[in-house]
Amino acid sequence: MSARKTEQETAVRHPRETADLFGHREAEMALLNAYRSGRIPHAWLIGGPQGIGKATLAYRMARFVLANPNPIAPSVQHAETLALDPDDPVARQITAGAYGGLLVLERGLNDRGVMRTVITVDETRETISFFGSTPAMDGWRVCIVDTVDELNPNAANALLKILEEPPHRSLFLLVSHSPARALPTILSRCRKLPLRPLATEDVVRAAARATDSASDDPALSEAADASEGSVSRALTLLGGDALKLQQRTAALLATLPQVDPRELHALGDALGTSDRVALAAFIDGIDRWIGEKLRTGDANANLPRLARLAEVWEKIVRAARDTESYNLERKPLVFSVFGMLADATR
Repeated sequence: MSARKTEQETAVRHPRETADLFGHREAEMALLNAYRSGRIPHAWLIGGPQGIGKATLAYRMARFVLANPNPIAPSVQHAETLALDPDDPVARQITAGAYGGLLVLERGLNDRGVMRTVITVDETRETISFFGSTPAMDGWRVCIVDTVDELNPNAANALLKILEEPPHRSLFLLVSHSPARALPTILSRCRKLPLRPLATEDVVRAAARATDSASDDPALSEAADASEGSVSRALTLLGGDALKLQQRTAALLATLPQVDPRELHALGDALGTSDRVALAAFIDGIDRWIGEKLRTGDANANLPRLARLAEVWEKIVRAARDTESYNLERKPLVFSVFGMLADATR
C-alpha cells in the first residue's frame, strides 16, 4: 500500500487511541521508576517539539497507573515498560474516553461547534470537582493537560491553584510544545521530563503504523527524512503536495525581508480555501524556519530581533488557529504572516 494517502487516510489518531510508543525509552523508564518507588512527584511537565509522542507517553502513563493503583504490587515492580494490554478494561475505557479516574483538559468546541483556540478557565475548573470526588479504594485520579501552552491566563492560574495543594493520590501530566513559556509558578511545581525529536527510523515505524503502510515505502522515508523527528509532521508531508508546498514556503522565507508579492499570491492560491493539510504544511514550514533562527541566533541577528521573531511566532499561531477554526481565506493569512516576518527581520 502506498504511503501517499488522502488527508482523511493519514489523519492522526488521538493519543488515547495509540498504544505504541516509539523512542523515548529513557523518559518512559523515568516515569515507571518514579511510580514504583512510591514517591512519584504529583506533577510532570512533558516537553518537546510537536508530534514526537508527548501526549502518547502521558496516556501510556495514565493507563498504567490507573490499571495498577498499587505501586509496590509485583506487576508494577517487575514491569519492563508502561505498556498495558489493549484489552485491559481500563485501557478500553480510556480509549473510549469513558474512564472516570482520568480527566483530560484540551481544546474543545464552543457553542457554535467551532474549535476553541484556547483551553478556558471554566474547563480548567473541572479539576476542582474532579479531584474533589472520592476515588475507588486505593485508586488514583489522573489529569492530562494537552497542552499547557493552550491554557488562557485565567485557566493557567486556576490550574496552578490545584497544583499548589495537590489532593492525595493525584497525578498531573502536563504536555507542552514550549515549556519555557509556561508560567514560572507552574514550572516550579512540576518535574520536568524533556523529550527529544525522534530518530528517523522511529518516525518511519510510527508513521507506517499510523497509515498502515509498508515501512520501506519511499514516500514515507522521504517524509520522515524531512520531518525533523516529528511523526505528525511526517504525516502532514504525506498528504498530497504538502512537501512541495513546504519547500515553496522555505524558498520565500529565504528572501526575507524582501518578498515578491506575486509569489505570495501564488502561495496563497496553493493553500486553497479549506485544505487543512496544506495549511498545516505552510505553518509547519514557518515554525521550522523561526525555530532555526531562534536556536542558532546567527551572528547577524541581535537579541531584540530574536525577541521580535518569538513574539511574531505567537501571533502567527493565533492567526493560523483562527483561520482553521473559522475556515477563513488562506491568502490574507499568507500576506499577514510574511508581512510580520519582513518587519521582524529588517
